[in-house]
Formats: sequence, C-alpha cells, structure tokens
Amino acid sequence: MATAHLPTLAFGRTGHQSTRLIFGAAGVGGNNQDRADLVLAQVLAVGINHIDTAASYGESELRLAPWLKKHRSDVFLATKTGHRSGDDARAELERSLTRLGVDSVDLIQLHNLVEDDEWDVAFAPNGAVASLEKAKDEGLVRNLGVTGHGLRIPRMHLRSLERYPFASVLFPWNYSLANLDSYRRDVDDLASVCTANGVAMQTIKSVAKGRWAAKPERQFSWYEPLNDGGAISRAVRFVLGTPNVFLNTSSDTRTLGAIVAAASSPDALLRPTDADLAADASTFGVTALFDGADLERI
Repeated sequence: MATAHLPTLAFGRTGHQSTRLIFGAAGVGGNNQDRADLVLAQVLAVGINHIDTAASYGESELRLAPWLKKHRSDVFLATKTGHRSGDDARAELERSLTRLGVDSVDLIQLHNLVEDDEWDVAFAPNGAVASLEKAKDEGLVRNLGVTGHGLRIPRMHLRSLERYPFASVLFPWNYSLANLDSYRRDVDDLASVCTANGVAMQTIKSVAKGRWAAKPERQFSWYEPLNDGGAISRAVRFVLGTPNVFLNTSSDTRTLGAIVAAASSPDALLRPTDADLAADASTFGVTALFDGADLERI
C-alpha cells in the first residue's frame, strides 16, 4: 500500500508535525499479535506518524511493543493513565513503558478527567498531575495531556487548562454533536483557548453512528460506527474541515481504510454541506452518543 497524502499539522507546541489522522490504538487491544501486526503495517504504509493508546485499552500496549522495536522513531507515541493519585499514576506510567518496551513516551494523558472529585485528587499536591510533571522532569514523558468523553468535557478541559498548561486535549466531535448548541459553544470556547496557547486539539468519535441498538455477538467498538463509505468520508471531512483539530481513528479498525481514503483525498479539508450531513444522519440513523444525562458514561 502506497503512502497516502495525509495532511499534517503542528501538534500544538510539542514540536511534532503530526498527521491529522492519529491512529487510535484501542483498535488493536483486542486483537491477536498477527492481526495487530497487519493493522500496524497498514498504519505505517499510509504514513500515519502519531499513535494514541492507553493503559486501559486491553492488550494494546503489548501489541504495539514488537512494532515499536523497529519504528519507535517514526511516530509520536501517546498513552494514558486513568489513575488520579500521584503514586498510582506513576506506577501505571512505569507499567506502560514496560509493556510498550520503550524508555519514554511523547505524551501521557489523564484519561477521561471529567468528574469533580477525581479532578480534585488529580490536581492535589500529591496527585497525578504533580507526579507526571516529575516524570517529565526525569525524561520519562515529554508532554502531558488530558482527555475525556461526554458533553461536559470541553468545559472541564477549560477548567483543567486554567490549572495546568497541558500540551493537548481530546474530546468527542462529529456532526451530530456539533448540532447541540451548548456543546458547540463549549467547543468553540475551548478552541479559542487552545489556539491562543498552542494546545493541540484531538477529536474522537468522528465516524460514530450512535449507541448500539442491538449489540452484535462480537463488537469492535463500544459504539456502532458508520459502515457506508460515502458517509464515512463525509464524517471525516466534517472533522478535518474544522480548523486545527486532529482526528483519532475508530477502535473498529475495519473502518481504517475508508477513513484514510477520506483523509488523503483532494477534498479532505473541504467540509461537506450541512444538507449532505443531515441526509446521512437521516439515512443511516445517526444519533448523538451523549446527552448530558443518562448517556454521559460509556
């Protein structure tokens, strides 16, 4: 497979020029090594140079390790910790480094930091932020970031950025979410702060159709992705047509080819019309993943 012509963008102030497609390595967390190797070969072949994983993504870090032995210098490598206390976050970081088989990562992210009580623990003097900042001083990580799900997360990211100069944030973004007025305003506010301060903006759930109405026997993602090539292309272009954001690929790696094709097309940065996006929502039954209440937790 030939290298795709993927658009690139400075990943905030980190100094790395990342492809605007980031490989979401949750997709290899449930694979055996042979399948993971095939997917990672595809990632390399199309030229994606940024990989995002997490300690909680099943066996993802272990599946990446053999590939990273040969290709560590080819990618910006990010992982995440779900712990909020300093000792626990440090221990999970060290475990991730061991599992990945690397001496350091380019980005460690506080995973889904959205609840007030967890936020207080993370920012306490002995919390995860202080501990990971120390790990940065020691050269184990190069940058700190923060991620989250749900409709509250852009506003929570603003609160987090007031407390610490994170290098990146991550939040859900797609057409159905953008149609929620309050969420769109929060994302706009977050984008203003990130742009002014050189904070990279990562997005997730670009090709989500919605929550599973009836879960299949085998799931490749906790949500149901779009499976129509045209609709996937327009969903990808909606995200890439949003200035200064990165798109994390779906955990359902069966969509990877269609996502890459859309992101490398001549029209990759051309936002589809609202009429086309609305037609896709109607035709394929696209619904918002989060509602601010019952559906806030995945």
